[in-house]
Amino acid sequence: MSSRSSAKVVAPLGCLASRQKHTLPDLPYDYGALQPHISAEIMQLHHSKHHATYVNNLNVAEEKYKEALAKGELMDAIKRDFGSFANFKEKLTAVSVGVQGSGWGWLGYNKEQGRLQIAACANQDPLQGTTGLIPLLGIDVWEHAYYLQYKNVRPDYLKAIWNVINWENVSSRYADCKK
Repeated sequence: MSSRSSAKVVAPLGCLASRQKHTLPDLPYDYGALQPHISAEIMQLHHSKHHATYVNNLNVAEEKYKEALAKGELMDAIKRDFGSFANFKEKLTAVSVGVQGSGWGWLGYNKEQGRLQIAACANQDPLQGTTGLIPLLGIDVWEHAYYLQYKNVRPDYLKAIWNVINWENVSSRYADCKK
C-alpha cells in the first residue's frame, strides 16, 4: 500500500464512492532476498498474511464508513430529492460549473417544502437571503478558491472538491434546520 493510500484511511463519501479497493503491492524483491538474516518463510508470512490482512481490513473499514454515511438522514433525503447520490453530485457540480464569473454552488434546505434543493448564487449573494433556502453545503467557485492549483479549469476543481467535503458537518446542519 502506498503512503498516499494510507494517508487517506478516513475519507469523505464522495471520494469513497469512486475509489477502487486497495490491493496488496508486490514486493520489489523475492521473499528469499534477505536470507540468511530474515528467512523467506518469515517474509512470505508477513507479506502474504499480515500485510494482506491490513489491506483487506482497510477496504472493509472504508466500506463500513461509506455505508455509515450513506445510511444517515441526509443521505435518505438526497436519494428522495435527487434519486441517488450520483445524481445529486452531478447536478450540484453542473450548477457550480455554470456559475458565470464568481459565486457559489449550494445545497440548501427548503423549509416550506421539507426538501433539499440545489441553487447557485452570484458573487457574495447569500443563499438564504436570495432564495430562502437554508445553506447546508456551499461550493466556492470564485477563482481565488482554485486558480493557483487548477488554473481556469473549474470542472477539475469541482471534481476534486468532493474528496474534502465534511459530510458530518453537512448532516449536522441538515438535522439542525429540521428542528
